[in-house]
Amino acid sequence: MAGKFNMATEKVPMPERDPKERATCFEEVTMGYSAQQAQEEATRCLHCKAKPCVNGCPVGVEIPDFIAEIASGNFEGAYDTIRKTNSLPAICGRVCPQENQCEGKCVRGKKGEPVAIGRLERFAADYARENGYSGKQAEITPNGKKVAVVGGGPAGLTCAGDLARRGYQVMIFEAFHVAGGVLMYGIPEFRLPKEIVQQEIHTLEALGVEIQPDMVIGKILSIDELMEAGYDAVFIGSGAGLPRLMHISGEALVGVCSANEYLTRINLMHGYDERYATPVIRSKAVAVVGGGNVAMDAARSALRMGAEHVYIVYRRSEVEMPARVEEVHHAKEEGVDFKNLCNPVEILGDETGRVCGLKCIRMELGELDESGRRCPVEVPDSEFVLDVDMVIMSIGTSPNPLISSTTEGLDTNRWGCLVVNEDTMATTKEKVYAGGDAVTGAATVILAMGAGKTAAASIDEILCPKASN
Repeated sequence: MAGKFNMATEKVPMPERDPKERATCFEEVTMGYSAQQAQEEATRCLHCKAKPCVNGCPVGVEIPDFIAEIASGNFEGAYDTIRKTNSLPAICGRVCPQENQCEGKCVRGKKGEPVAIGRLERFAADYARENGYSGKQAEITPNGKKVAVVGGGPAGLTCAGDLARRGYQVMIFEAFHVAGGVLMYGIPEFRLPKEIVQQEIHTLEALGVEIQPDMVIGKILSIDELMEAGYDAVFIGSGAGLPRLMHISGEALVGVCSANEYLTRINLMHGYDERYATPVIRSKAVAVVGGGNVAMDAARSALRMGAEHVYIVYRRSEVEMPARVEEVHHAKEEGVDFKNLCNPVEILGDETGRVCGLKCIRMELGELDESGRRCPVEVPDSEFVLDVDMVIMSIGTSPNPLISSTTEGLDTNRWGCLVVNEDTMATTKEKVYAGGDAVTGAATVILAMGAGKTAAASIDEILCPKASN
């Protein structure tokens, strides 16, 4: 480094596929930095003594340290530094909202763009995978304790990985036929290739983590039965896959579905591949209701499934939209039509019971609500109809009540989320911990990972207090 810094005010641009090309295929949109681009971007880091970026990372990655390794050309060392605290770097580098976390704290962002921390993290992880480098393997000493992890999503995978490194025998009980959770069924291939997800999971399996697929806890086995089977603690990371609906007329029509269902059929069941007989409606015109990342994923997937027109229908303005700026930008580039300040009031059907339109009303923003955003208010006599043959609801999800309803002593809040001690992730049931969307409702991958990490440390402190000191 020699104390020299690149004082460019803008990030090194990320290579991307042409919008017209990518809107017709499921190939990854962003193509990653070359070694030269990564080193150039890495020299923009000022290596602040206070390390505000680290404070902004939910899993505490030593960001300046791994960036320094990239700048010096030690890409394997950068990967090792990241993996000390982050079990899923190739994933985080792609889907984490860095702009609100590590990059949001970056000093360089005060006079220009922050350092591209996410892109550099992705580069280090991709370099390791593409060059067959699995990282430094610390010696693991078994401690004789067993922990069951319910759910193989980001929270469960992180908790499992951290516990395995501490010497625990860990079994992940996964409801689907393949682990990964939302990383596999929710986030589309063009944002997060499934091969990369599975490679990250294989890295955890190399630590000794075992995965039992097709195991619906709460139905096949209960939490109490897991404890009776000899597990010393249980972590619940079962996600929030129960979709919310608007309860408006027409939601039972053929052609209405939740974004979760639509994306699961496409991603996990290969609905985008005609070689698979996956039942997926292929429409000419699609309306996606909602303004979050999942809504963007559904809209962009609908384009790739052959829709000629895709609309985002969102009741607030773009400023209030919770989706990442990058995702909104990509959706617009690909041709998604944004109908902001609009809200559905009725789904219209034809004589066969299929969707033939979405009746909406225009909105305007009023006073601030409890979320800190201006509350949308209907504009009288402003109804209009979108000519669509499919409506995808993407207005949020909540946890499936299966586990809470079959586990005595496991408290939930009014939204059906598990109640935990936020400092330890302990539930109201002894030696049962929880984290991720099962606790918060639908949130981000990295926040779920942070919860899994906290829970692993808490479990270790309870089961092996001497090893924690």
